Amino acid sequence: MKASKSVAGLALLTLWGCSSTPPPEPESRYQMKQDRPPAQAPDLSHLEPLQPRYEPLSRGGNRDYQVWGIHYEVLDSAEGYIKEGIASWYGAKFHGHLTSNGETYDMYSFSAAHRSLPLPTYARVTNLENDKSLIVRINDRGPFHPDREIDLSYAAAWHLGVLKSGTARVRVEAIHLAPEPTPRPPEPSETFYIQLAASTDRSNVDRLKRQIQGETSLPARVTLQDSLYKLQLGPFADRQESQRWLETLKASGYNQAFTVTAPTLSPAKSSAR
Repeated sequence: MKASKSVAGLALLTLWGCSSTPPPEPESRYQMKQDRPPAQAPDLSHLEPLQPRYEPLSRGGNRDYQVWGIHYEVLDSAEGYIKEGIASWYGAKFHGHLTSNGETYDMYSFSAAHRSLPLPTYARVTNLENDKSLIVRINDRGPFHPDREIDLSYAAAWHLGVLKSGTARVRVEAIHLAPEPTPRPPEPSETFYIQLAASTDRSNVDRLKRQIQGETSLPARVTLQDSLYKLQLGPFADRQESQRWLETLKASGYNQAFTVTAPTLSPAKSSAR
């Protein structure tokens, strides 16, 4: 649950959005030296709001880390996290590059960067200056200005009215989602049959099967279990139905018949219809 040093470095290099003094970085990492909005931004008004859902923690980006000699601790849980602070945003410079948890930054999605919340975390961000609110998915580390609370994606900043001013005072409320409990497997339902005979001689059982099929419309099957061929009628919907038929069969001379409950057994060859 802790990121490698390379992830910490990645956070340093990718999450400086809208910074006045960007950190030093390799010349080959980005095509742009300064962050900026996209040259031709699409219409963002039709973006669907995020629906928070439980996600397991990412393999990357969830260890404590250091940036410029400052130690940052990653919270074990987002539960109960509410804080107010300054939001900034980051855009075209980082678009298409890796986030701290190994995903790809998309400035047209509702995402964000945070220094300490687990990755990923869904959070409601409210612009306290205009009361606009939006749910974002935090998948990155930053911002590393001490007075800033969160870095918004370009799309999130657009919807919250932060682009023009560059920063805004916001409230961040983490949305804690517990995993759904694993559903219990359904209890095995009982299957009811009426057993008429059991024999090691298959021919005797088949003869009785033909006889009973001439007398009743009940389905019959022959199963092989423990070296015995068993002739069974059914299955029946419930015990009451099997009991009614059992009484009818006994009245017809099948005195040895009895009700059994069993899972579906491997049918013997030429088993019944």
